[in-house]
Amino acid sequence: MEKLTITTSTKQYPLYIGEGLRFQLKQLLDEVQLTPSSVLVITDDVVAPLYLNEIKGGLSDIYTVYEYIIPSGEAAKSFQNYYEIQTFALSKGLDRHSLIIALGGGVVGDLAGFVAATFMRGIPFIQVPTTLLAHDSSVGGKVAVNHPLGKNMIGAFYQPEMVVYDIETLKSLPEKEWRSGFAEVMKHAFIWDAKFYEWLQENIISLEMIEGKIAEELLKRSISVKAEVVHEDEKETGIRAYLNFGHTLAHAIETELGYGKISHGEAVAIGMIFAMKLSERIFGIDLHVKKIEDWFMKYGYKTTIPNELSPSRLLSTMKKDKKAQSGAIRMVLIKQIGTVEMVTVAEKELLALLTEETGGDLE
Repeated sequence: MEKLTITTSTKQYPLYIGEGLRFQLKQLLDEVQLTPSSVLVITDDVVAPLYLNEIKGGLSDIYTVYEYIIPSGEAAKSFQNYYEIQTFALSKGLDRHSLIIALGGGVVGDLAGFVAATFMRGIPFIQVPTTLLAHDSSVGGKVAVNHPLGKNMIGAFYQPEMVVYDIETLKSLPEKEWRSGFAEVMKHAFIWDAKFYEWLQENIISLEMIEGKIAEELLKRSISVKAEVVHEDEKETGIRAYLNFGHTLAHAIETELGYGKISHGEAVAIGMIFAMKLSERIFGIDLHVKKIEDWFMKYGYKTTIPNELSPSRLLSTMKKDKKAQSGAIRMVLIKQIGTVEMVTVAEKELLALLTEETGGDLE
């Protein structure tokens, strides 16, 4: 088992990585001195049949344990589900000493975390991620729900008490989910750690290789990047925005296609390639994007913007991005592997590249 310590300006908490950790929750709760009055496990209808009883089994002989199951998929990260879980928690008598367990991927983690952040003005919660993608979202305290006008627009910064990453749960992931998560792994290498980028190219020949010790090492190195960034900037007033590399366009693609039509990580892959091409134009550099695209495609990623999307609509949605200021689009661009910068990009330049990449027109 690997143990990392996540340190922010408001909190310090442990993150455990290993096999079979879902059976050790009681011991890990003791380690962080958590003795909840009751427990609410929030999960989805894909994860529940696989791991819910195992989680409850280790806790129900000690605590009163409730469960709430949401539909799987990004569309479930809605204000309606948020409200209904709050109602359920109140009806079951949860109090300020209760604990919420987020069992699942990033959607469950974000939604459950936002419930915890706001129920009775904040109760403890822990993250038990079951996807590769959630290695990113489970660390750092960003919790939120989506709005039809934009992703993650309603939320808070609220840190968990701990993160428990049982890598055995990754074995049940479909290939699409592996791709979705690995895009965020690559993102961490691009923005922060050139040596990690080299390690990925040398060691991860295919996504099937991510298991056992390789999985532990990959997660430890990728999460360490997130931990360093969050340590320096918990609430995205500075460098934490670097973690949004590729996300300005990705969120616009997800919004315009409709939540669930493309996985988050697959949209991020497209967004990163776009940001690299834009970086070449703005900085006058050669990032050898074709070589990077070939690397992405080896794992099954599509690297081009879906051609049914309108350049002008994508641009309009990008202007609603959380990093935008007074309607000006600010994007994380890359100067070299491991070095990025926040840049305000002219709409004309963005629209020209969007049009070129989609083969669309300016209307």
